[in-house]
Amino acid sequence: METIDLTLIWALIIALGVFMYVLMDGFDLGVGILFPYAPGDTARDIMMNTVAPVWDGNETWLVLGGAGLLGAFPMVYSILLPAMYLPVLVMLVALIFRGVAFEFRFKAKQSKWLWDVSFTVGSTLAAFSQGVILGAFIQGFEVVDGAYAGGMFDWLSPFSIMTGLGLVAGYALVGCAWIIMKTTGDVREWAYSIAHRLLYVTLFAIVVVSVWTPLMHDAIAQRWFSLPNFFYFMPVPVITAGLAVVFYRALLQRRDYLPFFCALGLYILSYTGLAISLWPHVIQPDITLWEAASAPESQLFLLLGVLFTLPIILGYTTWTYWVFRGKVTEHSAGYH
Repeated sequence: METIDLTLIWALIIALGVFMYVLMDGFDLGVGILFPYAPGDTARDIMMNTVAPVWDGNETWLVLGGAGLLGAFPMVYSILLPAMYLPVLVMLVALIFRGVAFEFRFKAKQSKWLWDVSFTVGSTLAAFSQGVILGAFIQGFEVVDGAYAGGMFDWLSPFSIMTGLGLVAGYALVGCAWIIMKTTGDVREWAYSIAHRLLYVTLFAIVVVSVWTPLMHDAIAQRWFSLPNFFYFMPVPVITAGLAVVFYRALLQRRDYLPFFCALGLYILSYTGLAISLWPHVIQPDITLWEAASAPESQLFLLLGVLFTLPIILGYTTWTYWVFRGKVTEHSAGYH
């Protein structure tokens, strides 16, 4: 196994898990963020039914990423968890309240408004917490002898708040595009009416974070703006701008499916830009993947299990989306 870089393989697996979670759970969190602004209770029923069959499966990727991180990069886990206890706790509690809302909302009568609030607040807080965690991860942590040495609130900064708000806007955008793709009539038209504003806000957040990140770290600025790297990486912002134009035109042309895939494309490009900025450091500013990795024997043992489970996860995820393809209407079978 000496010729195989197990650390790199595990970095790709965890990156895939996190990316798939953000990509897939992002739109159903976005639906929850938009929930209180929907045009009526019937519209909210339809919106929830678009994500009800898939939301819990989407969160499988979060479990895969977290468990893989613990097994393959225990140093990262031991630094991230004490550094970000509070945002992680808020995220998990928010996801619990959101999940409970799925189970109780359609069965409740007098307390239905309470589960609407639970669904909205849970989705928004989960999205914001994930954005704050991302911002703190980009900022870096104070580490001494391989252990976190900072304070309980070091994660809280103007930058992490900005990334938190930016991720809320991004999730709302992809959730709006999902509603356009999955609904008809008044709900679809309402989603079209707000999609432009969400696109503007999301693009603004992408620009601000993209400019702010190299300003915090000289090494990241050097990577992006030195020659010839500048020309190698230039396609990322150029394609992002082009995709935003395609997104805007798709909204004007009332294209049902293209906005959703454009939103996913913006996520892919943002993720690519983040990977370019941080590679190969898994803890900013100077702990690399290989320094944080567990023993090769542990990585190999875990890899053998993942090689069996990952195809199963991909298989049932694909099957679920295929089974529940198509539009959801007021008369579609509900979650209850």
